[in-house]
Amino acid sequence: MSVQAIAWSPSGAVRIIDQRALPEARIERDLESAEAVADAIRTLQVRGAPLIGIAAAMGLVAATRGQRGASREQFLARLAQLAPLLAATRPTAVNLRWALDRMARAAAATPGGGAALWERLQAEATAIWEEDRAMCRRIGEAGLPLVPDGATVLTHCNAGALATGGIGTALAPIYLAHDAGRRVHVLVDETRPVLQGARLTAWELTHAGVPCTVIADSAAGALMRQAQVDLVLVGADRIAANGDTAPPWPCSPGTTACPSTAPRRPRPSIPRSRTATGFPSSNGPPRK
Repeated sequence: MSVQAIAWSPSGAVRIIDQRALPEARIERDLESAEAVADAIRTLQVRGAPLIGIAAAMGLVAATRGQRGASREQFLARLAQLAPLLAATRPTAVNLRWALDRMARAAAATPGGGAALWERLQAEATAIWEEDRAMCRRIGEAGLPLVPDGATVLTHCNAGALATGGIGTALAPIYLAHDAGRRVHVLVDETRPVLQGARLTAWELTHAGVPCTVIADSAAGALMRQAQVDLVLVGADRIAANGDTAPPWPCSPGTTACPSTAPRRPRPSIPRSRTATGFPSSNGPPRK
């Protein structure tokens, strides 16, 4: 079973896995305030575009628990103070701004005082989380036919359960293939310099019982040239309507080897993402 990276705590706080501690230790933290959520995003306790958006939405709810007795004007004023605090943690993160804007619209469209507004925000944040979980599942189902029994799959960075509210984007087809009884082996690029692959992807795949091997970023191209890779599954920050994609990671030996080598081999290279990262068109590379 894949890991769950975020949840509500019994007290209504935002419960996360502190990803800085992985793989040596699994530490769960309950974030009680917007400041704590902001710090968690800023310091990479929480990371991954979908998960950042979910955490920010839930953080607004946790931070306004004490405002349930406030007037409508007071509640909305406090909300207007908290949203920029969270947005400033990752100014280029699309999902973060999208989730905060959605929460603000939900509050503005809800009549009543603090209690009614807070209940609406809690429902909206939970909906954002549940929608992401369902979207991850659909991505997995769409990609499942591409993962045959006995496949060796290469992936880069971490686009799995630790980056989303569900089973991930790029890793979703792998999880469903594993659940279906297919033999899948995953080659995990270490992903320098933060080592999201070596620290996070390898940890969550091992937690779910999926066989995997961590490789140096620079080994990816050589393995594909030797026809030892059947499929490449990676995440994407932007996917335009015409299919153009932009990766979420900077250039490195691994990131340049994957796209430059994969098309020369009879192996598909498939980016996976959620709808909030899509753009209607592409005139050059989409940018954050």
